[in-house]
Amino acid sequence: MPHFNLPVPSAGFQALILCGPGVSLNTFTSNPEEYPKALVPIANRPMVWYPLDWCYRLGITNIALVTPPASHAPLEAALSQNPHLTSLPAPSPSILAPAGLTLTTGTAELLRLPEVQSHIKSDFLLLPCDLICDIPGESLLEAWMITQAALGGSPENDPQSSAGPKVAGMGGGNNGRRGALSVWYQTRSKEESVKGEVADFVATVPLEPNEASVVCPPLDSSGSIRFNLSKLVSTIPMDTLRERMEEQKGFLMRHSLVKKHPRIKMLTSYRDSHIYLFPYWVKQMALQNEKFQSISEDLIGWWAKAGWQTGLGDKLGLRNILEPNDDKSGENGSHDGEAIENEINLQVMSTTKSSGADSFGHSHFSERVGRRFASRVNSSNLEAEPEGTEQGKLSIPPILAYVQPSQPSAPLVRRVDSSALLLLVSLRLAKQESVEEVGRSAASPFAHTQKIAYPAGVAQRCTVTKADCLLADNVTIEEKCVIKESVIGTNCHIGSGARLTRCLLMDGAVIGERCQLTGCILGRRSKIGRESVLKDCEVQDGNIVPEETDAKNERFMVFDDLEEDDEMRVSGDFGDGESGLGS
Repeated sequence: MPHFNLPVPSAGFQALILCGPGVSLNTFTSNPEEYPKALVPIANRPMVWYPLDWCYRLGITNIALVTPPASHAPLEAALSQNPHLTSLPAPSPSILAPAGLTLTTGTAELLRLPEVQSHIKSDFLLLPCDLICDIPGESLLEAWMITQAALGGSPENDPQSSAGPKVAGMGGGNNGRRGALSVWYQTRSKEESVKGEVADFVATVPLEPNEASVVCPPLDSSGSIRFNLSKLVSTIPMDTLRERMEEQKGFLMRHSLVKKHPRIKMLTSYRDSHIYLFPYWVKQMALQNEKFQSISEDLIGWWAKAGWQTGLGDKLGLRNILEPNDDKSGENGSHDGEAIENEINLQVMSTTKSSGADSFGHSHFSERVGRRFASRVNSSNLEAEPEGTEQGKLSIPPILAYVQPSQPSAPLVRRVDSSALLLLVSLRLAKQESVEEVGRSAASPFAHTQKIAYPAGVAQRCTVTKADCLLADNVTIEEKCVIKESVIGTNCHIGSGARLTRCLLMDGAVIGERCQLTGCILGRRSKIGRESVLKDCEVQDGNIVPEETDAKNERFMVFDDLEEDDEMRVSGDFGDGESGLGS
């Protein structure tokens, strides 16, 4: 496979990491003003460290953390004090806390906020703060840039400008009007899989012969991202799909989709990772569609449908974005008033792809756009031209989908947005060989320097299975303890005779003597009384579990409407929902 000398991504690419309140992790994020979801530890590192590290390894340093104003202070303090965050390369990410951003603001609504609109200056990468991704970011970026047949934004030095370098055109091909790329991962049959985990319905179609690469895929799957790309034609959460099927007494599909794409692959056990590589013009699409609430369900879902449903692109206002009227001759449009260089069709120049335009169906637009869409998109925006006129054909840039192959050796990709996933992903990362064992070059990007950071704190007469355990600094373990497949945060103390199996302890947790804990998650500075037996339980930050407590599948929480010393034990299964910013 030929090697490509890509431009420095940071020159024309920026990243937005959405740091929401963490509704589905409310046992540990009940007070986002002091401890937001982005700081919840995964394998002894703050959650936001993982997408930040991924961006830095990709070469993107223009990074902004988007968070509600209430969470600005704790995030700012963590970036300057947490040793894992301060060890990241420079420059440090900025914090964007728009005044209109609340804990219930939808992700698409967030893109319409003035502060976010003004911050986006180029093509951008959108990520959630709860992302764990072991796929090389440069492979995704290369696949997007090559398949879209255009270079990313690169600075052009203007010697006559005192403002420094300007951002040139965001690519070739139709004035930089490229599509997007999304990543989907399998939720079933994995070591970290959770029963009943949230999944999405996703429908894809193969690339056309003139769009797919003609180079044979390599035997090594690590370099085969471009050979697993397809076009996204529909996506919807599985819960929503089940509700519709119950109402409609079956699964209904539009004839226009089958007519245009006879080869459709439908998947029900995959999930949108919320990794999006977006072209610059997407911010305008989000701005003018005020009914959009969610990026994954609304912006991505309706954009995918617009590629095959005639007239939908006009209703979304894409004609004004993709085919703007420019009265100035010799100009191709600009970003924020800056000039764009002459258009270059890199698809024709490519040695791995043949040229050719996308072909879209031209059947008449059906007015039955759907009740759900009609309630969110203003029908007055629809100005569909007759099919025979010059403006009747609107070419919609596609959304490319990288659907990760279901292989045991596939890189880890996961959204950690529930307590069960928090535990299982932390336990999986704890099994990574340390840098001390295999060396920096052979170690995983997620590997810690040592499995047991403070060996002096472990008593002689105790058992700690080093292969599947991870112990942070200043952890003290007394004699006769047995610790198996567990992650223990800094400054934790475990009393003599305690037994821990598949547990996650956050910073400062204390375990009393002869306690037995299995499958439990303990919040910061929580305390378990002596001789307690807990199984599959969660303990809120700072909570104290009385001595000799016997509990299974319960949450120990303190609520504001109770007395200070009172606590509540909540029984039942803990589902993971998705609500508001970054859920």
